[in-house]
Amino acid sequence: MTRERVVRRLAAILAADVVGYSRLMSRDENGTLARLKAHRTERLEPTLARHGGRLVKLIGDGALIEFPSAVDALGAAIEFQQAMSEANRDEVEDIRIVFRIGLHLGDLIVDGGDLYGDGVNVAARLEAKAPAGGIVLSGDVYNAVTGRLKATFDDLGMLSLKNIDRPVQGFGVTWEPADWNSLIPITVAPSIATTSTADVPLTLPAKPSIAVLPFQNMSGDPEQEYFADGISEDLMTGLARIRWLFVIARNSSFAFKTKTLEVEKVGRQLGVRYILVGSVRKAANRVRITSQLIDAETGTHLWAERYDRELVDIFELQDEITQQVVAAIEPTLRRAEIERVKRKRPDHLDAYDLYLRAVAHMYEVRPESRAAALDFVGRALNIAPDYAEAHGVAAWCYFARSLWEGSLPESFNDAMLRHARAVQELQTEDASTLAHAAIALALSSRDYDAALDMIDRAIAINPSSAHAYGHGSVINTWAGNYDKSIVQSEWALRLSPFDPLSVMPLAGQAGARLMKGEFLEAYYCARRGLQVYPTHTPSFLLAIICLVRLGRLDEAKVTARQFLEVSPTYRIVPHAPVFECFVTELRSAGVPG
Repeated sequence: MTRERVVRRLAAILAADVVGYSRLMSRDENGTLARLKAHRTERLEPTLARHGGRLVKLIGDGALIEFPSAVDALGAAIEFQQAMSEANRDEVEDIRIVFRIGLHLGDLIVDGGDLYGDGVNVAARLEAKAPAGGIVLSGDVYNAVTGRLKATFDDLGMLSLKNIDRPVQGFGVTWEPADWNSLIPITVAPSIATTSTADVPLTLPAKPSIAVLPFQNMSGDPEQEYFADGISEDLMTGLARIRWLFVIARNSSFAFKTKTLEVEKVGRQLGVRYILVGSVRKAANRVRITSQLIDAETGTHLWAERYDRELVDIFELQDEITQQVVAAIEPTLRRAEIERVKRKRPDHLDAYDLYLRAVAHMYEVRPESRAAALDFVGRALNIAPDYAEAHGVAAWCYFARSLWEGSLPESFNDAMLRHARAVQELQTEDASTLAHAAIALALSSRDYDAALDMIDRAIAINPSSAHAYGHGSVINTWAGNYDKSIVQSEWALRLSPFDPLSVMPLAGQAGARLMKGEFLEAYYCARRGLQVYPTHTPSFLLAIICLVRLGRLDEAKVTARQFLEVSPTYRIVPHAPVFECFVTELRSAGVPG
């Protein structure tokens, strides 16, 4: 049986609650309900409409609201609290309805129109920490809104929240009623501010396009300007290594160094679909760098992160953060492009759009999804036979089907090898494509030296490619380079911990530790892989083998039955590297071969 895919999305969550609601209801039920409904109709709903908020549900005296942007969420929270303050000005104190608000930015589970998950719980618990008429937001929201609204933030430290297993950084919010909703005023240079063509949009490039705007120096020390500029320039260079991206050059991006950050307008002027903004704050021996990726067409915040580091070697730190940001941005941009293509009519798809649709299916867990990916990528190759990236996806899909679905026709191996060889011959400069072809080449031909050469080339092209390190981990395990496999696995997980394909470095490390006789450590890696990818065949098989070797045969049999529930047609593939050494263990647990 196939498990239903859990739908998730990143969003800003606002949780609101009435202060002293029980006391108000005990004094005057009908009057309290009438006033509460009036506030919702006259103040809450118009505020949500202006800021793009969606009322998820009403919970008694409270509300749960979703926003596509942290800036929109905080703007709405402040506007609503300001409106409530004005409405209560002439009310008798004993009957005033006053709200507390908590804000968090997190990864949420979507179920129909409802939202669940840790992100919702954190927002609700932060609301309980807010004063009457006040707002408390998490550190994730703070990083996303700093410098965007005229508000003052009070660092509340690490807060212990009820039923949340970790402390959460909290910030209180204060604002001036007259100017809270204005952007921080920044002088606009005449060169662009006065041009008559400023609002004429440039034609977007055929491939995804991004501009890195100069990071703001928030240190209060003009001498630190060079560090903020250095971070921005390094990110441009790092992103430029991703060959499927169009990256605006430094001189164009830095023309906006002293300008108001209206991302939609900047996107039109530079002719890009995505904007990366951020800030740098240095104090004593510590530095904090925040960054946000924004869709310039919609203003939607796609990704945000904060980096806190000790300032030991400033240039080493600069390199480290650049590498991590680039690694996080690449899969985020791919997902954004895939969603964009899904909105296009099927009869208006060129090779690139077909490729993106193939990638979307490639990341899904069902065998039929990989079959669909092969269909799309086949259509792309009919249009553009030398499309290296499309060959890479095809090689990966045949690899996954051959290794994960059990006994398949020999033609699958032939097709896998053919597409991998095509990538070799086309001399692509796309790191992910090289990585996909490398692991397909390794499985189909056992030419580990050639496959690892491709991995080395991918890393040289893009040192932030988590796919290159993750696939390299698996290939190194097959080649007997167990220690190198573990190193590459850890680096891949550090670069991209939330990528669905992070199951690959976990499997690579599990296999390496298994072959080294570290059965318990290998088992833990395999179980982590199943948390990421619950139907991942190699992780299941590795877990079963480890349990047998640990003398836990009953648990191995239970795990085998769980595996066969999701993969009922699987049969042991004798030629699969690593598993061919443990056929006896798999059969003893009940895996058919």
